[in-house]
Amino acid sequence: MQFGDIALHVVSDGTYWADGGGLFGLVPKVLWEQTAPPDEHNRLCFHSRCLLIETSQQCILVDTGCGDKLSEKQRRFIGLEAKHRLLGDLERLGIGPRDVDLVINTHLHGDRCGGNTLYAADGELVPTFPRATYCVQRLELADARFPNERTRATYLEENFRPLEQSGQLRVLWGDARLTDHVRVIVTPGHTRAHQSVVIESGGRMALFLGAAAPWPIHIERLSWVPAYDLEPLVSLETKRKLARWALDNHALLIFEHHPEIESGYLYATKRPDRFRLEPIAISG
Repeated sequence: MQFGDIALHVVSDGTYWADGGGLFGLVPKVLWEQTAPPDEHNRLCFHSRCLLIETSQQCILVDTGCGDKLSEKQRRFIGLEAKHRLLGDLERLGIGPRDVDLVINTHLHGDRCGGNTLYAADGELVPTFPRATYCVQRLELADARFPNERTRATYLEENFRPLEQSGQLRVLWGDARLTDHVRVIVTPGHTRAHQSVVIESGGRMALFLGAAAPWPIHIERLSWVPAYDLEPLVSLETKRKLARWALDNHALLIFEHHPEIESGYLYATKRPDRFRLEPIAISG
């Protein structure tokens, strides 16, 4: 999609399967299965969607998916496809690892930043994008460095320590403008320092939501909060602010996990806590 003076590309690190209850938290299954029918194992399909932003000067990648460090057993358990999914998608656009200038991690959970690093031929962990600066929030990095019993399975040092060692990690202290067209805003709830990405060009605005609203239903119905969110009531208020901002700015919302819906525009309904998304496809 040409977006003002820049180009937006949806790129994929494939799909995987996870328990449906986790995506909908306290919402009873009898309600959520009407929106998202699960398979026979109560699982739903998740798209590991990333975003490539091409400007005249930079290639910016938002999130890196699960990556290629998982074992065959781990990939088989979640139904993840073979290796080189994201890198293959980038290659089809003519983008190699050395062409990426900036990587923005919305947060440091393994399914969103696993592609930050990979194993070199000698078995050493190295940054996947050797020229890129990787941006993450300070509090998110602190939580990743010192996980608790709930978070230690998804905050994995292998996804960010090599970036610190190579000097490629840029730590942000709150909302920040990264380029003329791209800025990040802290959108807490899923984690306490989760960040979403705002793209502005040619009088148009877009927002890569990350896990602030992984599926459209999570911003259409504010009370539907995933069990994955560490601060669910904060998530609810974050979504309320984002929904109002999206309406006021007619911003394109980009979703990371829905298996079919890439993006769309939000519209108000008669209820103040309900909205309606009109989907569109960035990839045409």
